[in-house]
Amino acid sequence: MSRPIVVIVGDDDALVTEALRGAVEEALGGEDRTLALEELTEEEYRLEDGFEIARLVDAAQTPPFLTGRRVVVGRHVGRFGTKDAVAPLVAYLDAPLDSTSLVVVWEKGSMPAQPRLNPLPASLAEAVVGAGGEVRRCGTGRGRDADRWLEDRLDTAAVELDRPAKNLVVRRLGEDRARVVPLLDTLGAVFGIGAAVGVSDVEPFLGTGGDVAPWDLTDAIDAGDVPKSLDCLARMLDAGGRHPLAVMASLHGHFGRLLRLDGADVRNEVEVADMLGIKGFPAKKALQVSRRIGPGKVARAIRLIAAADLDLRGRSAWPPELVIEVLVARLASLARR
Repeated sequence: MSRPIVVIVGDDDALVTEALRGAVEEALGGEDRTLALEELTEEEYRLEDGFEIARLVDAAQTPPFLTGRRVVVGRHVGRFGTKDAVAPLVAYLDAPLDSTSLVVVWEKGSMPAQPRLNPLPASLAEAVVGAGGEVRRCGTGRGRDADRWLEDRLDTAAVELDRPAKNLVVRRLGEDRARVVPLLDTLGAVFGIGAAVGVSDVEPFLGTGGDVAPWDLTDAIDAGDVPKSLDCLARMLDAGGRHPLAVMASLHGHFGRLLRLDGADVRNEVEVADMLGIKGFPAKKALQVSRRIGPGKVARAIRLIAAADLDLRGRSAWPPELVIEVLVARLASLARR
């Protein structure tokens, strides 16, 4: 028997769409979607002076017609981020209609656009569980969990990607791992289920590189890899939408930590962690980079960053993107020497 309610929480369109598709198919259970399915968006919640969730509750309380059950999808419910705003839905869940499966998508609204997704109110989360429903959170996780998530997706894809193709996907997607969902759907539709897929097959569908984390840029700079550094920078500016000043802040923080280690009496990562306030692998990496680059190059890097910072703030007529690109190339070249 279908759950009375499923709440999908997420702010990534690809993952939300995938989860919604699965929840709706599960809730329909073979019913004719043209008769059993009703979808509401924030347009249906709109009032003259705001938004109200009552329209969604009314739809959930409507009995089915010509079908055994109804599936009601509520999009953009993340607009209702307070206990009072979701109170009518919480009250409905005290005695949900047996013939209704409610699929609530806790996502941002667009009229007007929300700057961020409101957290799911605790009262609603508790009511969902109490009614026998489920809260499904969509996300790739972070760090190694995110890497494992992507690897699992590639391993269980409808097509068989060889290792070079998987490596290309991982490298090109960067931090935008959720893009793998529509990518794999497309590959399955084009090549067929179970088809063997290589680099030349995948590359045309990857488009431009996705965003990367700031440490990907600083790792490339520390390694003296100019092409990779510039590629990371381009992806941060384009796919990541970062302003050159935001990139500058990352570079300043990275080389500032290396400068603090210059001449400091630290012998291991524990002492580095105590000094810099960072733990684990970042502390170990900072110590290794500091020893390899040396104080002279760190000082030179700080001077380059300071000069570029002034250029970004109006001293130079160069476009900000050109200023930060030249800086990154110079820093990577400096580390390579």
